[in-house]
Amino acid sequence: MEINEISGQIVDAAYKIHVATGPGLLESVYQAMMAHELRKRGLLFVEQIPISIVYDGVKLRKGFFADFIVEGLIIVELKSVEKVLPVYKKQLLTYLKLADKPLGLLINFNVRLIKHGIDRIVNHL
Repeated sequence: MEINEISGQIVDAAYKIHVATGPGLLESVYQAMMAHELRKRGLLFVEQIPISIVYDGVKLRKGFFADFIVEGLIIVELKSVEKVLPVYKKQLLTYLKLADKPLGLLINFNVRLIKHGIDRIVNHL
């Protein structure tokens, strides 16, 4: 499956979850549902993966945790917030660069229409 197909499956999973539950739940609830949806679709993923900082050939520390890495290509960050702040997009771009992944999806479930809660962040795609 190519990267755009995979991202389409992730977006569709978010849509299905949002239709079923609507906004207003905790992020951890959406994360459990997303894991279930990804599993149902046969997508390979890992959850809460440490993203290390490597500089000058030295691993400096585990600085961050990505919500999901799907098919080894796409980092998915989930939110359930009133407003997506610029720092959340910077957070995802940082993860993409440190993990050397080409694409990230920032999905905020706390919106009336899920299409308004999805941001696609590209890192040398």
